[in-house]
Amino acid sequence: MADPTGMGLGQAVALLAAAVVAVPLFKRFKLGAVLGYLAAGLVIGPFGFKLIEDAEAVLHVAELGVVMFLFIIGLEMRPARLWSLRKEIFGLGALQVLTCGALLTGAALLAGLPGPAAVIAGFGFALSSTAIVMQLLDERNETADPAGQRVVSILLFEDLSIVPLLALVAVFGSMFGQAVETPQPIWLTIGFAIAAVAAVYVIGRWVMNPVFRILARYGGREVMTAGAL
Repeated sequence: MADPTGMGLGQAVALLAAAVVAVPLFKRFKLGAVLGYLAAGLVIGPFGFKLIEDAEAVLHVAELGVVMFLFIIGLEMRPARLWSLRKEIFGLGALQVLTCGALLTGAALLAGLPGPAAVIAGFGFALSSTAIVMQLLDERNETADPAGQRVVSILLFEDLSIVPLLALVAVFGSMFGQAVETPQPIWLTIGFAIAAVAAVYVIGRWVMNPVFRILARYGGREVMTAGAL
């Protein structure tokens, strides 16, 4: 029996069973849940017992899990605390991204990559996985600690850096990439990106906030989760 995600019932059971066994085992030996999930995937994946041979079959489920995890983290964060970290976000976060990005760009240039590719690769690898790092902080109960808050500040700036990095990819693609038959002007691409960010801000502030206030008042946590999705 298959569902729209491409996973059958047997694959879903194997996936959940592997996680249920591996994660507590790894946490028992203080190795962390992240390594437990990686080990479980390795065991049941195409290089293990081949219970799941197509990694794309679980892609949609994995994306949903990341969204749910980050949403739960967002529920536990206080906006006032985030606002107090603005200096760390745009100070420490910017320092980390620019320093690591510059060093990795230099390494990519030394490895022989072209300039534009080196910049994209360098700053791309300078970004961390928010889901993995926040999972580790949550396991150690360090999210609210000063050191944990500095890590959260860096992660937030890294997430914000994705937008200009994607715009840079479009710029480099139009400047150095192969021409296409009907290219879209770069100013139009940038305009769409700015309009999309503005639309998200307007809708989030004047539409979604009142909606979520209603959900918080009359619904439960599961309703909030469904509304976010």
